[in-house]
Amino acid sequence: MYNKNLVYIASCIGMAFFGIAFIVMGSVLPSLTEKYSLDTVGASSLVTFLPVGVLLGSLIFGPVVDRFGYKILLIVSTFITILGIEGLSLSDDLSILRGCIFFIGLGGGMLNGSTNALASDVSDDHNRSSRLSILGVSYGVGALIIPFLLGVLSKDYSYEIILQWTGIFMLLCVAYFVAVRFPEPKFKQGFPVKQAASLLKQPVLLILSFFLFFQSGMEGLFNNWTTSYLKATTSIEEGDIVLTLTFFVLGMTLARLFLSYVFKKVKQIHVLSGAMTISLVGIALLNWSTTFPVVTLGLFLIGFGLSAGFPVAIGLIGSAYKETSGTAIGIALFIALGGNSILNYAMGYISRTFDINSFPVFLAILLAIQFIIVFTNPKIINNKN
Repeated sequence: MYNKNLVYIASCIGMAFFGIAFIVMGSVLPSLTEKYSLDTVGASSLVTFLPVGVLLGSLIFGPVVDRFGYKILLIVSTFITILGIEGLSLSDDLSILRGCIFFIGLGGGMLNGSTNALASDVSDDHNRSSRLSILGVSYGVGALIIPFLLGVLSKDYSYEIILQWTGIFMLLCVAYFVAVRFPEPKFKQGFPVKQAASLLKQPVLLILSFFLFFQSGMEGLFNNWTTSYLKATTSIEEGDIVLTLTFFVLGMTLARLFLSYVFKKVKQIHVLSGAMTISLVGIALLNWSTTFPVVTLGLFLIGFGLSAGFPVAIGLIGSAYKETSGTAIGIALFIALGGNSILNYAMGYISRTFDINSFPVFLAILLAIQFIIVFTNPKIINNKN
């Protein structure tokens, strides 16, 4: 028999690793651009390999964990991520570098999906969303590690050395995965392909995945477009503009700590509606303010409000499809990451066709669509399907 708390700790460690994987490319991209004398096109081509890997990892992890269990996937996906990080620090060949970035994304995508599914599986219905919120905090911790280390240590050590030691630390943590006993695979005798395919026809899964399509898209838009928007519409100094993004991450991380308690006391539809309202206030501040304090407050509120989306949706999916939770969550994350890519592309088109000033308006429209999804499906959101 496995210990649920020890397994849950393993899922939090794995999610922190995903945070490292997801943020590492953006953190070292300026150094890579300088090292390889890349222009904008060259730098962009490198970045595209990360989301491709994450998307693929999010798609394949589900059938693997349902058939073979969590332990082997957590170990393998961590090794793949470490291989990519170490390669990023050791290789001087651009072709190999692209492969390393893809491996970081692939391992990270599998870690993201498997840790969400694992945390869901070892949680009860009454505390599933709460535990998924704490899991989100682990992501925030991991996402802050690399920028923090680079900021503190870059005067004395190169980014290569910092990445190498990060990989070694992750390798040491694999010993915990090896030592802990995990839940048994759901399908030891073969994976039920027909049952998995039938998930694509499930209204509950599709509605929640559609909600995550916009959720992931908005989170990606803030990470990728906020600095460009502020640079074009405010007089805030460039160094301070980059700093504003930390308030978005901080808001999301602190909110998930707070939500871990709130989910036990308040209905999920009320949590979601309140959170989205807070995000709307933050978007309004972002749209109407040009000063650093108000902009940072707006981004903090946006991050705070967006924090509830994934814990609620993934928790509901895990509760509704317990027998195939890995595959169901994998489908949802694949659709969500597709939303990230599509909506970022759409924002690029909007900024060229209209103006970057349209950024808050586009965000408000996406948030309005989420409101419609939530309030037209109250039974699903309140877990009464």
